[in-house]
Amino acid sequence: MEKLSLSLLFILLSISLFDSSQTHAGTEKEKTLAMIKPDGLLGNYTDKIKMIILESGFSILKEVMVQLDEDNAKHFYIEHSGRNFFPSLIKFMTSGPVIPMVLEKENAVADWRALIGPTDARKAKLSHPQSIRAMCGSDTERNCVHGSDSPKAAAREISFFFPDMLPGQDIPIHEEL
Repeated sequence: MEKLSLSLLFILLSISLFDSSQTHAGTEKEKTLAMIKPDGLLGNYTDKIKMIILESGFSILKEVMVQLDEDNAKHFYIEHSGRNFFPSLIKFMTSGPVIPMVLEKENAVADWRALIGPTDARKAKLSHPQSIRAMCGSDTERNCVHGSDSPKAAAREISFFFPDMLPGQDIPIHEEL
């Protein structure tokens, strides 16, 4: 079954890569940052999440597996630094590796946010049962995935993990993990 899943993922990725190389007049593709959090990796949801991404029409332009240290996690989540959950968030995000990915498609930011569902996975299970967070999250913090909340945030977050990516620059499709 695992071989079949990986084979299907490779086929979908190949189709997605071919499709993403086509340009369509009048269509503007957008990039967003998606990240599989430590609970997603620990729960072995990585392949399933990537399959959902590809089946939903996204292209995965770049990805890498990294282990955030405390300073990097604090910098990435700087907008939450004054919130009471910040120390717990930093502890969680440094508890294991994460997989940040650059996704691309028309309306990528909003479509990825819709696909992942509400931040609180408990609410997602009720209101968005088909969402990624409903599938593998457990609460507000351990919600399996991250998604940029605006194009401006996406640009900042992409440059955080992939500083070599500049607007309009051709980039390799996948970085070795």
